[in-house]
Amino acid sequence: MAKIRVFLTDDHTLFRQGIKTLVGSDPDMEVVGEASNAIDAIAETAELKPDVVLMDIGMAGLSSFEATRQIRKSRPETHVLFLTMYDDEDYLVECMESGASGYVLKDSPAPQLLNAIREVHRGGSFLSPRMLSQLVDDFRSRVKSTQRLPRFATLTQREKEVLKMLAEGNSVKEIACTLNLSVKTVEAHKFNLMRKLDIHNKAQLVQYAVQKKIIKIPIAG
Repeated sequence: MAKIRVFLTDDHTLFRQGIKTLVGSDPDMEVVGEASNAIDAIAETAELKPDVVLMDIGMAGLSSFEATRQIRKSRPETHVLFLTMYDDEDYLVECMESGASGYVLKDSPAPQLLNAIREVHRGGSFLSPRMLSQLVDDFRSRVKSTQRLPRFATLTQREKEVLKMLAEGNSVKEIACTLNLSVKTVEAHKFNLMRKLDIHNKAQLVQYAVQKKIIKIPIAG
């Protein structure tokens, strides 16, 4: 029986080595290649034709989501399984929309990851139990809710801070410095708040902030 051909994509060398050892120790699997960024992953998977790609989130350069779209478009028989530290529902939604088959947290037990690889290789889907539990809890809370919250009320406090600073003209890098956050984290907050508010550009964001009195338009005097 042919082994499941696995490709690793993660920007941390030691982590890749650990996963490579784990996957290689399973008699039904083999690691056929690895990459530290999404661009290389696209090129390598086109050449190596793996069965399953393990994909990290938040690498430098091209986004993992776009890489997944391209991999799935050029080779639909290759399944993508996200292996990430982020237990974030918005990231999960983006992963699924990009064509991924699963979402596994990096603190999951080793057998869980191996089972996830087998499941997506069979054409199924896999979610880490913690993510599945979050989705179920979120669904239950929505069912119990008798009134839909206004969109602004769905923003976290941090997302509101980022919204205000973006509307005031601050760049993502400036916001990251002010709030003592990484640029990637601020970009994630920006993505989430714009998705929740159904805003698609800077002009709409500023207009929304003015309407909600988050910022004021200076009056020339």
